[in-house]
Amino acid sequence: MNQTFDWSLVQSFLAALDQGSLLGAARVLNASQPTIGRHIAELESQLGVVLFERTGRGLLPTATALQLAESARAMEVGAHQLARSVSGAEAGVSGTVRITASQPVACVLLPPVLARMRQALPDVQVELVSSNEVTNLLRREADIALRMVRPDQASLVAKRIGAVKLGAYAHRDYLRRKGTPRQPSDLLQHELIGNDRHEDIQQGFAAMGYPVDRQRFAFRTDDLIACWEAVRAGLGVGFVGDYMARTDPDVVRVLPMLPLPELPIWLTVHREIRTSRRIRAVYDFLAREVPEALG
Repeated sequence: MNQTFDWSLVQSFLAALDQGSLLGAARVLNASQPTIGRHIAELESQLGVVLFERTGRGLLPTATALQLAESARAMEVGAHQLARSVSGAEAGVSGTVRITASQPVACVLLPPVLARMRQALPDVQVELVSSNEVTNLLRREADIALRMVRPDQASLVAKRIGAVKLGAYAHRDYLRRKGTPRQPSDLLQHELIGNDRHEDIQQGFAAMGYPVDRQRFAFRTDDLIACWEAVRAGLGVGFVGDYMARTDPDVVRVLPMLPLPELPIWLTVHREIRTSRRIRAVYDFLAREVPEALG
């Protein structure tokens, strides 16, 4: 057996064992289903055993998996105790950290991440600001920012920690009513959810060779949460981040071949305050955990 395997493999194993499926484990850990599948396959390879039988109804644990579960849960308890001990031992890792992020990131992506951070840094309180304004950092209105664009101000330090993958999605009820598009041109026959003032989606259609005007979109909004809720309500086909779509099993991806861009996520902090132990601890935690949450 290879002795060097990381704790995330055991986390994925326990989540799959408890939930009975890769999809259920992915939801609990706020990760992607393929990521959980890779973790379990890697753990099986390193241990040299089969942990689950894949069935049409989910995952069936083997006798070996059930035997290993007790040791895995002991590791889980130990990991949590270690995290609490380390955070408690670090002088200065307490107080308030103010984080700003775009609305979908603040409302959907970050809460599960912050729940895990609460266990790792129990003496840190978080204030979360849903905003895209760079001035939040420049005016010291926030300590850390998660943004889709890299700031160009010399006083800010930015690190790219991942990217949001986008897809075309629709609710199962909508697809039952209207049918499933099979090729990009089929979208022109469907109810579309698009932007109000911004033209990103129109430009995307034009780049594929399908110029459309704003009247082609049955529902238009620049609010990304409203766009997501419109997709969930069955208003039509919309374009949302994969991490959002994973939160609702009744929303399914269509046309996976669409050449949609990825949106980078930059973790940004003011140069003068990144030496704060409290802010540094939160910064490092987000740098580790947000990429996992993105899948």
